[in-house]
Amino acid sequence: MNSADRLLGILRLFTVAKPVWTVEDAAKELGVSLSQTYRYFNSLVKAGLLDSAVGVACFTLGPAFLEYDRQIRLCDPMLTAARQIMDEIARHAPEAATVLLCRRYHDRVMCVHQVVGPAAPTAVPYQRGRPMPILHGAASKAILAHLSSRHLKRLFRDHQDEIAKAGLGTSWEGFRNGLGRIRRQGYAHSVAEVEPGGAGISAPVFDEKGVVMGSLGFALPADGMTDSLVRRLAALSAAAAQEIQAAMTTQPAVPADEASPLRATG
Repeated sequence: MNSADRLLGILRLFTVAKPVWTVEDAAKELGVSLSQTYRYFNSLVKAGLLDSAVGVACFTLGPAFLEYDRQIRLCDPMLTAARQIMDEIARHAPEAATVLLCRRYHDRVMCVHQVVGPAAPTAVPYQRGRPMPILHGAASKAILAHLSSRHLKRLFRDHQDEIAKAGLGTSWEGFRNGLGRIRRQGYAHSVAEVEPGGAGISAPVFDEKGVVMGSLGFALPADGMTDSLVRRLAALSAAAAQEIQAAMTTQPAVPADEASPLRATG
């Protein structure tokens, strides 16, 4: 394992379940010498990626992540293309619906933006920055169904039991055929797969090369869902996803008010 891998390994230790680490605990967890681990921590602190916890010999994630998060919010092509479109389709959805923009994150799915309806729950499982399983829920399945055959074969090989429990097939042929049906209909629809009483409808978002990069759709209560509502929200999701794809090819690379670091501040 090289130095870059060890640095990344240290950062991966910091989770919601365990957000604070000492150098000694990190060294033991990673199997790296204490002196090396101190050097890695010092480098990460200098870069702002780690910070000392007040009053104790412990460390937490640092302020650099806030800077990078702001940059993503301002500059991510899919997110900047989607904001206005999501606001628009939210006005045509039930008041209890939340519009979700998600993207693929390795073998998981992550929400990058949401527009919450006036009567929607204050929190939904797909929260910005929270990794979610790729086998459950419409937002995930809309992405899963459009992964390459090679990728899907690897997923099936490594996660056959999970795929079967998710109702996605007990054989490679069943798994492939089920995802083929989602691809052909152009959207994914799920009920109570992520949370009890919840439902989702999502369409895939592709990049300029036709590779799936995310999904756009709705999360809402399953109570009151009808076939006609599913069809209407599916059409809204698919049309909005296509608009996002088109907008990504025409938007400026840098927000106008951020283009110059020497811009006057007053």
